[in-house]
Amino acid sequence: MTKLLEKAFKNVSKLPETEQNVLANWLLEELKAERKWDQAFAESEDVLGRLADDALKAHRHGKTTPLDTDKL
Repeated sequence: MTKLLEKAFKNVSKLPETEQNVLANWLLEELKAERKWDQAFAESEDVLGRLADDALKAHRHGKTTPLDTDKL
């Protein structure tokens, strides 16, 4: 554990139990969400790569048009 994280936990330990639980729940949910995003991106990496290759190929063959932000 890093010194900064130790310091944070030491400060949190001084909070009332309910506030500690709120912070703990928030942290656990954030970690869970991060793992979920990591898994989602890992599973879609091949698909995203193929889509990017297709887009670049279409651009090289003149099958794309510049984005007109005024029409968005």
